[in-house]
Amino acid sequence: MIDIGNSVLSLIIAYLMGSIPFGYLVVKIINGRDVREVESGRTGGTNAMRAAGFGAGALTAILDVLKGAATAWVVTWLIPGQPWVQVGAALLAIIGHNYSAFLLKRENGKWIFRGGAGGATCLGGAIALWNPIILIILPLAALVYLFVGYASVTTMSIAFIAMIVFFVRAVLGLSPWAYVIYGALALFVLVWALRPNLQRLKAGTERVVGLRAKWLKKKVFVKDNH
Repeated sequence: MIDIGNSVLSLIIAYLMGSIPFGYLVVKIINGRDVREVESGRTGGTNAMRAAGFGAGALTAILDVLKGAATAWVVTWLIPGQPWVQVGAALLAIIGHNYSAFLLKRENGKWIFRGGAGGATCLGGAIALWNPIILIILPLAALVYLFVGYASVTTMSIAFIAMIVFFVRAVLGLSPWAYVIYGALALFVLVWALRPNLQRLKAGTERVVGLRAKWLKKKVFVKDNH
């Protein structure tokens, strides 16, 4: 029989762990800036890099992955052998990252949660469910970043790849079907957080990155010199 008390406790801890705004803290320590006032206003690795350089972005991304992965330790400690609790904890870490309890702010008479888009923490949550998935997601997401050329699409691809991997493993009887639900719900959470980016993608105004950005710059340069 499932221990309700420990299940709820593990979910609360997972949300609070996810809520730790590493991007905000890293940027504040490095140069004193408030990452929420830079570009997208998000606290993830991409915006931390814009606010304080590559090192800040990389450190933020690593820490955001780790807080998602750490949900495995919490669940194993409090209530082992419960895949649905594992999934719930991993999802709540993403939600905590996107809507941090520590960055709650009152704006225009309303309480607003701030945070990131959840890509790195989504990767961490997938690692918490099955460690080797990092060897699949990282290279594939890197290819999306380099050749598709949009950071937002790369972020969403992390959850999509996780969902596909867990689906294949579930079909083969290697992991619970609950893990597939993790991928699907994580994708929904990421898409919801990236609604402004999706609007820019539709309008053709989303920032281009990776090799595609270099190709476009080269194309413009050649055009301007003819």
